[in-house]
Amino acid sequence: MTDIIKRTTLMVRDAEKAARWYEDVLGMTRWMDTPFTLSGAQLAAGKKGDRTRLIIMKAQDDTIGMIGLLQWVDPVRSDMPPMLPEEIGFGTPIFVVAAEDCRASTERARKAGSRIHCEPHDWKVTGADGKIKDMIGASFWDLDGYFFEVNQLVRVHG
Repeated sequence: MTDIIKRTTLMVRDAEKAARWYEDVLGMTRWMDTPFTLSGAQLAAGKKGDRTRLIIMKAQDDTIGMIGLLQWVDPVRSDMPPMLPEEIGFGTPIFVVAAEDCRASTERARKAGSRIHCEPHDWKVTGADGKIKDMIGASFWDLDGYFFEVNQLVRVHG
């Protein structure tokens, strides 16, 4: 059996605001929204008794590709960086999105307050199958500094 990655959970400043961004920009829906108290055992963050809120956002699949938005409610985390990053650092995830309309996704991100790193542009890539793919790509950060590469497949050659 091969294990699957069901979800990536992100630490966020405001789970409600973050959830609205994922709904508005990427079209995700809320799958779960629950408060819980940390046990102090499994999660390598916070301490036993910390109260948190977890909103899990769902894309098209009920098992994989979900994003959890974890906010510390009590105590509020004091180690959140005050400013969003200017570049991707080592250990930082890069989320790759297959968009139906890259330009529209970028515009929704801009309207939602995201900093755009790269405006939509045409590019080509050789796929794993050896075929050339014409793409439209862009990139931006969400409101908590997580980086998204957004790509739209335009045409496959070969």
